[in-house]
Amino acid sequence: MIALLVFLAALVQIYWPVMTGLAHQWTTDADSAHALICVPLAVGFAFARRGELRRTIARPRVAGLALAAGGLGLLLLGRLGAELFLTRFSLVVFLAGSVVFLFGWRHLRILAFPFALLLLSVPIPAVVVAQVTLPLQLFASAGAESSLGLMSIPVFRDGNILVLPNATLQVAEACSGIRSLVSLVALSLIIARTTEHRAWARALIVLSAAPVAVLVNALRVTTTAAATYWYGRGAAEGFVHELVGLAMFIVALALVMSCGRGIARLGPEPNRLEIAG
Repeated sequence: MIALLVFLAALVQIYWPVMTGLAHQWTTDADSAHALICVPLAVGFAFARRGELRRTIARPRVAGLALAAGGLGLLLLGRLGAELFLTRFSLVVFLAGSVVFLFGWRHLRILAFPFALLLLSVPIPAVVVAQVTLPLQLFASAGAESSLGLMSIPVFRDGNILVLPNATLQVAEACSGIRSLVSLVALSLIIARTTEHRAWARALIVLSAAPVAVLVNALRVTTTAAATYWYGRGAAEGFVHELVGLAMFIVALALVMSCGRGIARLGPEPNRLEIAG
Protein backbone atom coordinates (compact mmCIF):
# COMPACT_ATOMS: atom_id res chain seq x y z
CA MET A 1 0.00 0.00 0.00
CA ILE A 2 2.86 2.37 0.87
CA ALA A 3 4.53 1.68 -2.49
CA LEU A 4 1.22 2.37 -4.29
CA LEU A 5 0.81 5.70 -2.49
CA VAL A 6 4.40 6.64 -3.35
CA PHE A 7 3.81 5.95 -7.05
CA LEU A 8 0.52 7.88 -7.03
CA ALA A 9 2.21 10.84 -5.38
CA ALA A 10 5.02 10.69 -7.95
CA LEU A 11 2.47 10.50 -10.75
CA VAL A 12 0.65 13.64 -9.58
CA GLN A 13 3.80 15.57 -8.72
CA ILE A 14 5.73 14.80 -11.92
CA TYR A 15 2.99 14.45 -14.51
CA TRP A 16 0.49 17.08 -13.42
CA PRO A 17 1.54 19.58 -16.15
CA VAL A 18 1.37 16.79 -18.74
CA MET A 19 -2.11 15.71 -17.64
CA THR A 20 -3.48 19.25 -17.58
CA GLY A 21 -1.98 19.92 -21.02
CA LEU A 22 -3.63 16.78 -22.37
CA ALA A 23 -6.98 17.72 -20.86
CA HIS A 24 -6.76 21.18 -22.41
CA GLN A 25 -6.02 19.79 -25.87
CA TRP A 26 -8.78 17.18 -25.63
CA THR A 27 -11.35 19.87 -24.86
CA THR A 28 -10.15 22.49 -27.36
CA ASP A 29 -8.79 20.52 -30.34
CA ALA A 30 -11.37 18.71 -32.47
CA ASP A 31 -8.68 16.33 -33.77
CA SER A 32 -8.13 15.05 -30.22
CA ALA A 33 -11.75 15.10 -29.01
CA HIS A 34 -12.06 11.29 -29.31
CA ALA A 35 -9.99 11.08 -26.10
CA LEU A 36 -13.01 12.42 -24.19
CA ILE A 37 -14.62 9.06 -25.02
CA CYS A 38 -11.53 6.84 -24.87
CA VAL A 39 -10.28 7.88 -21.43
CA PRO A 40 -13.60 7.37 -19.55
CA LEU A 41 -14.03 4.05 -21.37
CA ALA A 42 -10.51 3.00 -20.37
CA VAL A 43 -11.34 3.75 -16.74
CA GLY A 44 -14.67 1.93 -17.10
CA PHE A 45 -13.14 -1.20 -18.63
CA ALA A 46 -10.43 -1.26 -15.94
CA PHE A 47 -13.09 -0.91 -13.23
CA ALA A 48 -15.14 -3.71 -14.81
CA ARG A 49 -12.16 -6.06 -14.46
CA ARG A 50 -11.58 -5.25 -10.79
CA GLY A 51 -12.84 -8.69 -9.74
CA GLU A 52 -10.33 -10.46 -11.96
CA LEU A 53 -7.59 -8.15 -10.74
CA ARG A 54 -8.42 -8.98 -7.12
CA ARG A 55 -8.43 -12.72 -7.84
CA THR A 56 -5.05 -12.55 -9.59
CA ILE A 57 -2.12 -13.10 -7.26
CA ALA A 58 0.20 -10.10 -7.23
CA ARG A 59 3.74 -10.92 -8.32
CA PRO A 60 5.64 -7.62 -8.33
CA ARG A 61 8.52 -7.42 -10.79
CA VAL A 62 11.63 -5.25 -10.58
CA ALA A 63 11.46 -4.94 -14.38
CA GLY A 64 8.46 -2.70 -13.84
CA LEU A 65 10.65 -0.24 -11.98
CA ALA A 66 13.00 -0.14 -14.99
CA LEU A 67 10.00 0.44 -17.25
CA ALA A 68 8.75 3.29 -15.07
CA ALA A 69 12.26 4.77 -15.04
CA GLY A 70 12.26 4.51 -18.85
CA GLY A 71 9.03 6.50 -18.87
CA LEU A 72 10.68 9.20 -16.76
CA GLY A 73 13.61 9.19 -19.20
CA LEU A 74 11.21 9.79 -22.10
CA LEU A 75 9.64 12.62 -20.10
CA LEU A 76 13.06 14.23 -19.64
CA LEU A 77 13.91 13.85 -23.33
CA GLY A 78 10.55 15.30 -24.31
CA ARG A 79 11.04 18.33 -22.11
CA LEU A 80 14.60 18.93 -23.29
CA GLY A 81 13.53 18.64 -26.92
CA ALA A 82 10.19 20.42 -26.48
CA GLU A 83 8.47 17.31 -27.89
CA LEU A 84 4.96 17.02 -26.48
CA PHE A 85 4.35 13.51 -27.81
CA LEU A 86 7.28 12.03 -25.86
CA THR A 87 6.19 13.65 -22.61
CA ARG A 88 2.65 12.37 -23.06
CA PHE A 89 3.66 8.91 -24.23
CA SER A 90 5.96 8.67 -21.21
CA LEU A 91 2.89 8.98 -18.96
CA VAL A 92 1.45 5.73 -20.36
CA VAL A 93 4.85 4.02 -20.06
CA PHE A 94 5.18 5.17 -16.44
CA LEU A 95 1.70 3.86 -15.60
CA ALA A 96 2.41 0.49 -17.23
CA GLY A 97 5.72 0.18 -15.40
CA SER A 98 4.04 1.06 -12.12
CA VAL A 99 1.47 -1.72 -12.59
CA VAL A 100 4.21 -4.28 -13.32
CA PHE A 101 6.37 -3.16 -10.39
CA LEU A 102 3.52 -3.12 -7.90
CA PHE A 103 1.43 -6.09 -9.10
CA GLY A 104 3.13 -8.00 -11.93
CA TRP A 105 2.84 -8.76 -15.65
CA ARG A 106 -0.47 -10.63 -15.36
CA HIS A 107 -2.18 -7.52 -14.03
CA LEU A 108 -0.81 -5.53 -16.96
CA ARG A 109 -2.17 -8.14 -19.40
CA ILE A 110 -5.60 -7.86 -17.78
CA LEU A 111 -5.42 -4.08 -18.25
CA ALA A 112 -4.04 -4.28 -21.81
CA PHE A 113 -7.24 -2.99 -23.44
CA PRO A 114 -7.61 0.07 -21.17
CA PHE A 115 -3.96 0.88 -21.83
CA ALA A 116 -4.57 0.61 -25.59
CA LEU A 117 -7.36 3.18 -25.26
CA LEU A 118 -5.04 5.45 -23.29
CA LEU A 119 -2.42 5.20 -26.05
CA LEU A 120 -5.03 6.23 -28.63
CA SER A 121 -5.81 9.24 -26.46
CA VAL A 122 -2.28 10.60 -26.87
CA PRO A 123 -2.38 13.08 -29.78
CA ILE A 124 -0.41 12.02 -32.86
CA PRO A 125 2.96 13.80 -33.24
CA ALA A 126 2.77 16.86 -35.44
CA VAL A 127 5.54 15.54 -37.70
CA VAL A 128 3.52 12.38 -38.38
CA VAL A 129 0.36 14.39 -39.05
CA ALA A 130 2.30 16.57 -41.49
CA GLN A 131 3.59 13.51 -43.37
CA VAL A 132 0.18 11.81 -43.57
CA THR A 133 -2.11 14.78 -44.20
CA LEU A 134 -1.02 15.71 -47.73
CA PRO A 135 -1.27 12.16 -49.17
CA LEU A 136 -4.75 11.88 -47.64
CA GLN A 137 -5.75 15.24 -49.16
CA LEU A 138 -4.49 14.16 -52.59
CA PHE A 139 -6.21 10.78 -52.39
CA ALA A 140 -9.53 12.36 -51.39
CA SER A 141 -9.35 14.96 -54.17
CA ALA A 142 -8.29 12.39 -56.79
CA GLY A 143 -11.08 10.05 -55.73
CA ALA A 144 -13.58 12.91 -55.93
CA GLU A 145 -12.33 13.85 -59.39
CA SER A 146 -12.88 10.30 -60.67
CA SER A 147 -16.30 9.98 -59.05
CA LEU A 148 -17.47 13.38 -60.33
CA GLY A 149 -16.40 12.37 -63.83
CA LEU A 150 -18.57 9.26 -63.61
CA MET A 151 -21.45 11.54 -62.58
CA SER A 152 -20.84 13.71 -65.67
CA ILE A 153 -19.95 16.70 -63.50
CA PRO A 154 -17.19 18.77 -65.14
CA VAL A 155 -14.21 19.19 -62.82
CA PHE A 156 -10.55 20.10 -63.07
CA ARG A 157 -8.17 19.02 -60.31
CA ASP A 158 -4.94 20.81 -59.44
CA GLY A 159 -3.39 18.91 -56.55
CA ASN A 160 -5.91 19.14 -53.72
CA ILE A 161 -7.99 21.84 -55.45
CA LEU A 162 -11.17 20.95 -57.35
CA VAL A 163 -12.32 23.51 -59.89
CA LEU A 164 -16.05 23.28 -60.73
CA PRO A 165 -17.91 25.49 -63.22
CA ASN A 166 -19.48 27.48 -60.38
CA ALA A 167 -16.96 27.16 -57.55
CA THR A 168 -13.42 26.23 -56.55
CA LEU A 169 -13.05 23.84 -53.62
CA GLN A 170 -9.90 23.10 -51.68
CA VAL A 171 -9.51 19.86 -49.76
CA ALA A 172 -7.97 21.50 -46.71
CA GLU A 173 -5.97 19.82 -43.95
CA ALA A 174 -9.10 19.64 -41.79
CA CYS A 175 -10.78 17.69 -44.61
CA SER A 176 -7.90 15.22 -45.06
CA GLY A 177 -9.72 12.62 -42.97
CA ILE A 178 -7.03 12.26 -40.29
CA ARG A 179 -9.52 13.24 -37.58
CA SER A 180 -12.11 10.65 -38.62
CA LEU A 181 -9.36 8.06 -39.12
CA VAL A 182 -8.11 8.29 -35.53
CA SER A 183 -11.66 8.38 -34.12
CA LEU A 184 -12.70 5.39 -36.23
CA VAL A 185 -9.67 3.36 -35.15
CA ALA A 186 -10.57 4.06 -31.52
CA LEU A 187 -14.19 2.98 -32.06
CA SER A 188 -13.13 -0.08 -34.05
CA LEU A 189 -10.93 -1.11 -31.13
CA ILE A 190 -13.96 -0.93 -28.84
CA ILE A 191 -16.11 -2.85 -31.34
CA ALA A 192 -13.45 -5.54 -31.68
CA ARG A 193 -13.05 -5.86 -27.91
CA THR A 194 -16.77 -6.14 -27.20
CA THR A 195 -17.84 -8.36 -30.13
CA GLU A 196 -14.91 -10.74 -30.70
CA HIS A 197 -12.81 -13.04 -28.55
CA ARG A 198 -10.41 -14.21 -31.27
CA ALA A 199 -7.22 -12.14 -31.45
CA TRP A 200 -6.87 -12.36 -35.24
CA ALA A 201 -10.51 -11.34 -35.75
CA ARG A 202 -10.06 -8.34 -33.46
CA ALA A 203 -6.96 -7.32 -35.41
CA LEU A 204 -8.85 -7.53 -38.72
CA ILE A 205 -11.67 -5.34 -37.40
CA VAL A 206 -9.22 -2.68 -36.23
CA LEU A 207 -7.24 -2.86 -39.49
CA SER A 208 -10.45 -2.39 -41.50
CA ALA A 209 -10.90 1.08 -39.98
CA ALA A 210 -8.07 2.69 -41.97
CA PRO A 211 -9.22 1.85 -45.54
CA VAL A 212 -12.85 2.51 -44.59
CA ALA A 213 -11.99 5.97 -43.20
CA VAL A 214 -9.93 6.90 -46.26
CA LEU A 215 -12.55 5.74 -48.78
CA VAL A 216 -15.47 7.33 -46.93
CA ASN A 217 -13.57 10.62 -46.71
CA ALA A 218 -13.17 10.56 -50.50
CA LEU A 219 -16.91 9.93 -50.70
CA ARG A 220 -17.51 12.92 -48.42
CA VAL A 221 -15.44 15.20 -50.66
CA THR A 222 -17.31 13.87 -53.70
CA THR A 223 -20.69 14.49 -52.05
CA THR A 224 -19.69 18.03 -51.05
CA ALA A 225 -18.42 18.84 -54.55
CA ALA A 226 -21.50 17.42 -56.25
CA ALA A 227 -23.82 19.31 -53.90
CA THR A 228 -21.85 22.49 -54.58
CA TYR A 229 -22.22 21.98 -58.33
CA TRP A 230 -25.98 21.41 -58.03
CA TYR A 231 -26.93 23.82 -55.23
CA GLY A 232 -24.14 26.39 -54.95
CA ARG A 233 -21.35 27.19 -52.50
CA GLY A 234 -23.65 27.02 -49.49
CA ALA A 235 -23.46 23.22 -49.67
CA ALA A 236 -19.74 23.38 -48.87
CA GLU A 237 -19.97 25.71 -45.90
CA GLY A 238 -21.35 25.96 -42.39
CA PHE A 239 -23.99 23.63 -41.01
CA VAL A 240 -24.52 21.68 -44.23
CA HIS A 241 -20.82 20.89 -44.50
CA GLU A 242 -20.68 19.70 -40.88
CA LEU A 243 -23.85 17.64 -41.35
CA VAL A 244 -22.36 15.86 -44.36
CA GLY A 245 -19.23 15.12 -42.35
CA LEU A 246 -21.27 13.64 -39.49
CA ALA A 247 -23.34 11.55 -41.90
CA MET A 248 -20.21 10.19 -43.57
CA PHE A 249 -18.67 9.27 -40.22
CA ILE A 250 -21.83 7.32 -39.34
CA VAL A 251 -21.52 5.55 -42.70
CA ALA A 252 -17.89 4.70 -41.93
CA LEU A 253 -18.81 3.36 -38.50
CA ALA A 254 -21.58 1.25 -40.02
CA LEU A 255 -19.10 -0.17 -42.55
CA VAL A 256 -16.64 -1.13 -39.80
CA MET A 257 -19.46 -2.83 -37.90
CA SER A 258 -20.43 -4.67 -41.09
CA CYS A 259 -16.83 -5.78 -41.47
CA GLY A 260 -17.01 -7.06 -37.91
CA ARG A 261 -20.13 -9.08 -38.69
CA GLY A 262 -18.49 -10.48 -41.81
CA ILE A 263 -15.33 -11.41 -39.91
CA ALA A 264 -17.46 -13.10 -37.23
CA ARG A 265 -18.61 -15.59 -39.87
CA LEU A 266 -15.04 -16.57 -40.72
CA GLY A 267 -13.33 -19.49 -39.07
CA PRO A 268 -14.79 -22.59 -37.42
CA GLU A 269 -18.24 -22.50 -35.90
CA PRO A 270 -18.24 -22.44 -32.09
CA ASN A 271 -18.86 -25.76 -30.43
CA ARG A 272 -22.48 -26.35 -29.48
CA LEU A 273 -23.76 -28.79 -26.91
CA GLU A 274 -26.56 -30.86 -28.43
CA ILE A 275 -29.00 -32.61 -26.14
CA ALA A 276 -30.89 -35.55 -27.56
CA GLY A 277 -34.51 -35.50 -26.73
